[in-house]
Amino acid sequence: MFKFLRRRLKLLSILVFAILAISFFLRPKLLSKQKYKNQSSVTVKKGDLRETLTISGEIDAEEKVTLRFQISGRLSWIGVREGDYVKKYQSIAALDKREVEKNLKKKLLTYMNERWDFEQTHDDYSVRGRQLYQVPGLTDEERRILDKAQFDLDSSVLDVEISNLAVEYANLFTPIAGIVTRISTPFAGVNITPAGAEFEIINPDTVYFSALADETEVTKVREGLSGDLILDAFPDKDLTGFIKNISFIPKSDESGTVYRVKFNFVRSNSALPTRLGMVGDLTFITQEKKDVLYLPAKYIFVQNGQKYVYVKRKAEVKKTAVKTGLETEDDIEIISGLKKGDVVYLPD
Repeated sequence: MFKFLRRRLKLLSILVFAILAISFFLRPKLLSKQKYKNQSSVTVKKGDLRETLTISGEIDAEEKVTLRFQISGRLSWIGVREGDYVKKYQSIAALDKREVEKNLKKKLLTYMNERWDFEQTHDDYSVRGRQLYQVPGLTDEERRILDKAQFDLDSSVLDVEISNLAVEYANLFTPIAGIVTRISTPFAGVNITPAGAEFEIINPDTVYFSALADETEVTKVREGLSGDLILDAFPDKDLTGFIKNISFIPKSDESGTVYRVKFNFVRSNSALPTRLGMVGDLTFITQEKKDVLYLPAKYIFVQNGQKYVYVKRKAEVKKTAVKTGLETEDDIEIISGLKKGDVVYLPD
């Protein structure tokens, strides 16, 4: 009986010792697993990375003018209304021309008088049928008489030309084709000053998207770069196009250093009623790499200029140095230090 009990106690002691030994050797691994069990982790993936740039702006037009009369007068005729489409060089308004036309006629009569006086002077001082300017050895008095007659005639010609300009200025013509978007004085019959009547015309065929890029963004784009435009008015519609021009000097009326980017978008494939002033966002792909390793940026740390991650190696999580490449808004390319499938953790 006692032998049986001693044998049972011996077996029990051996079993307890074995359990304690196993626990001693497995405890670090179990603690390591428990330590990182609830920590955030991610698997290193392989795929395509794209660096994008998004800038904001609004729709503008290259051809837009505000027309005004150059002289004061009575507004006698307005040939357009807001919303009308006008052709290039079309007459859109006119002032009362009766006064300027009569003034032109008066200047013409004065010119004719000066012309006849000029001819009479040469007839009076002709020598044997030869005009005064054809006679050699003129005296100073004779030369002054001839010069004065010529000056009076030239002055009269200039008066006629100036009066003719006044007649032309009484008509307002548009230098571009487009839509009449604003008329400040829509009624004829009122007296106006040169700034009293304004006609605004915009050519809808020349609209473009005008965006502003700061000095760090403008170095990432170039003329001819294609992009996608999404207007706030049409959030579900993408408009494609390319950069036509980037200003060489910064925009003067902005608080920071920004440059204007002209983006020509394709409108032939869309019936969207785009209008001036509509705002939106312009997105470009500035860099792209295919089939590369990458990680979310928050899993990569920097210390003394060296980048590193916490990666699981066998049963432990170790601090491992890595070399990175292309950085996007969310992800970073891994050039060396990791392989596809590695599990990276965030430290406590």
